Amino acid sequence: MSENHGIIAIVPAAGVGARMQSQHPKQYLQLQGKTVLEHSLNKLAKVAAVKSITVAIGANDAYFAELPIDSQFVNTVIGGKERADSVLAALDALEANPPQWVLVHDAARPLVSPADIERLIHECQHHGEGGILAAKVRDTIKRGDSHVQQTIEREHLYQALTPQFFPYAQLRQALRDALTCGATITDEASAMEWAGHPVRLIAGRSDNFKLTTPEDLQLADFLLGQQMTEIL
Repeated sequence: MSENHGIIAIVPAAGVGARMQSQHPKQYLQLQGKTVLEHSLNKLAKVAAVKSITVAIGANDAYFAELPIDSQFVNTVIGGKERADSVLAALDALEANPPQWVLVHDAARPLVSPADIERLIHECQHHGEGGILAAKVRDTIKRGDSHVQQTIEREHLYQALTPQFFPYAQLRQALRDALTCGATITDEASAMEWAGHPVRLIAGRSDNFKLTTPEDLQLADFLLGQQMTEIL
């Protein structure tokens, strides 16, 4: 049996982030003197249980090699067209010495709280099942097109965040099977749900948002500045 190397984090970072309207992929845009990706990796590195990080980058990535990254702690693999393809490529790269659990985090969520990550890990391992960070929906939700068709009851609605934390073997098989069957997979939890595995909801901070638009970048820059001030 392969040695258990503890928890390994996976960061899919092969996307181009077209909605950011930038000539650079959004994970390589600057916030507070570092790239978005560096901030996300640094947050994961603060969690003692994380033994290494595997980043899935694009085949033609011209940026990652220029970053001041600890190559002993952070490894890379070539990702795929979709997020699920990139995560599966990272999981496959770990096959020789697989961890028991993997922690998958968006490259474009630099505001994640290490304390939230630690709580996610603790709760999931305590109950022996995977889970995700999630924030309760606070606003009134409307379904419609040009006009409102329905107001959705929000009591049991959650916004899925990352990291998402699952047993390595379960997640790998779920992603493989779902992709083979052509299932729509938007995150790791959706693959696990499709495969019939339970997914716990662990409360996470609502400011752990994914950078998508230029306005998000401005807000994230401000909030990261606040976080850095609090640390000092």
